[in-house]
Amino acid sequence: MRATLERSNLLKSLAHVHRVVERRNTIPILSNVLIRASGQALTLKATDLDLEVLETVPADVGRAGGTTVPAHMLYDIVRKLPDGSEVALETAVDGQTLTVRAGRSNFSLQMLPESDFPDLTIGEFPVRFELPAASFKALIDRTQFAISTEETRYYLNGIYLHTPTIEGRTLLRAVATDGHRLARAQTAVPDGADGMPGIIIPRKTVGEIQKLLEGGEGNATIEISETKIRVTFGSVVLTSKLIDGTFPDYARVIPQTNDKLLKVERGAFSAAVDRVSTVASERGRAVKLALSPEGRLALSVNNPDSGSATEELDVDYTSDPIDIGFNSKYLLDIAGQLKTERAEFRFADPGSPTLIQDEGDDSALYVLMPMRV
Repeated sequence: MRATLERSNLLKSLAHVHRVVERRNTIPILSNVLIRASGQALTLKATDLDLEVLETVPADVGRAGGTTVPAHMLYDIVRKLPDGSEVALETAVDGQTLTVRAGRSNFSLQMLPESDFPDLTIGEFPVRFELPAASFKALIDRTQFAISTEETRYYLNGIYLHTPTIEGRTLLRAVATDGHRLARAQTAVPDGADGMPGIIIPRKTVGEIQKLLEGGEGNATIEISETKIRVTFGSVVLTSKLIDGTFPDYARVIPQTNDKLLKVERGAFSAAVDRVSTVASERGRAVKLALSPEGRLALSVNNPDSGSATEELDVDYTSDPIDIGFNSKYLLDIAGQLKTERAEFRFADPGSPTLIQDEGDDSALYVLMPMRV
């Protein structure tokens, strides 16, 4: 194999694929990136056996072929080469090393055979649809913070993507929950997605999709089988195994009868929670919300070890008085995902879950369990 390409193009592609590679591997081939030169392009591929990223980059190919070399080492080498340089990659005649040359810099990397590299993309993907990259990223951004990190409940370690039909309208819906909070975002179902199986996209894959779609325009192509998802965007193809489990019936925890309605300026509320929570302890991050029918919200934090804090806000609230506590970090996470100027909170009582969403917008909905204060 022999190929030459711009350092910037190679670095950008390696930045996408090398993140998948775990720093410590018991299987040597999984520490490597697969490089294949053919036609007028170089293909780079990396995997951890659950997630695979493949990217194609233009190159001047002198001799077709493929090999694998340590992914993080190659990335670090290319990152440290001078801007604007041309990088030449060439396999040695003995088939043992890959030479990386740029200007006066010369590196020889140990290779492992291409034939040992695993392939995740084998199999059929019967469901295929396109979705604007911005819409797909919004579904993920607005729900990913609620993914559980508790490994024993592995079926909550991802985002549940499915297509429910609500009042005759079919939606593409993303849901995540960790038992303390639930996030749900939805958009109109794209052509081809109607009737797709409900799938759970793993947390690591969710993070890689977020980075892949960052600032991107145009459509992402999504393909789904019963065990895998494949996302194609630009020159990158990401393939991942799905979580093999059953997502719980989340609709049961979304309150339907919360009748105490609070409307509050989102920015002012978020800033006030952030300020008073400064004195909260790491272990007990509770912030108390005291609402009175005169339209006043008092936020307070009491930490026996460091002190206390209070702040008042003028709000739109006319129901019965209520005192309720929440984890301040969870409140800020949700407030950070709201988009409209005013947020709506619907309460039942101090021990029941609260419903939070944007005013006049049902594209996202959040449920938050209270804390004792």
